Amino acid sequence: MPRPLIGLTTYPPNPGDRYELPRPYVDAVRRAGGEPVLVPPGVAEPAALLDRLDGLLLAGGGDIDPARHGGPAHETVYALDPERDESELALAHLVLERGTPTLAICRGSQVVNVALGGSLHVHLPDVVDGTVVHRKEPEALRGMPGPTPHEIEVEPGSLIAEVMGADRVTPMSWHHQAVDRVGDGLRVVARAPDGTVEALEHDAHPWLAVVQWHPELTAAGDPTQQRLFDALVARAADGS
Repeated sequence: MPRPLIGLTTYPPNPGDRYELPRPYVDAVRRAGGEPVLVPPGVAEPAALLDRLDGLLLAGGGDIDPARHGGPAHETVYALDPERDESELALAHLVLERGTPTLAICRGSQVVNVALGGSLHVHLPDVVDGTVVHRKEPEALRGMPGPTPHEIEVEPGSLIAEVMGADRVTPMSWHHQAVDRVGDGLRVVARAPDGTVEALEHDAHPWLAVVQWHPELTAAGDPTQQRLFDALVARAADGS
């Protein structure tokens, strides 16, 4: 049986004019038995593309333009790319409409929320109490932000808890934005200790896992995180 084709959205072109995506995303999908297909911004026919895929992974990366969800401008907003926003929001609408198996990670989780009319905190440190570090800030890392682990509690019995086989995990976090107003049809199934929304699900979608953290960063050594990719590929295979 052919491996299920899993679309992975990529970053915009880098300064070297090359599209890219960190390798851990690809490795996690391959370990799960899927065949990764990189999907750069600028998809001309998202519906036709999705016809060829068995599942979709909306990856992390830069920020969504705050204008897309009615948010304010902020000096920390970075790596805006209208073409990426347009492509990924279109794909999010389609997978929600079709029930395509989808794993949305970090920026991807925000894309799904915005697609359903939700909004984002444009800079999380402005609205939380500082007891949880959601990313290592640039000043601590010679000019670049970076990932850091923190505990997350997941609703027992939720899809994400059942897939991971755990309702308390400590994955890697790497974000400065997060869900504010929850999009239509979504429900919160995980939070950080400071109350930040960390995962969402949609009861009308057959398999949609929306996580704010970065499971790909630890999936090689943490079965709870690899299982998110395993379940995505298994569900994609069921419909392929």
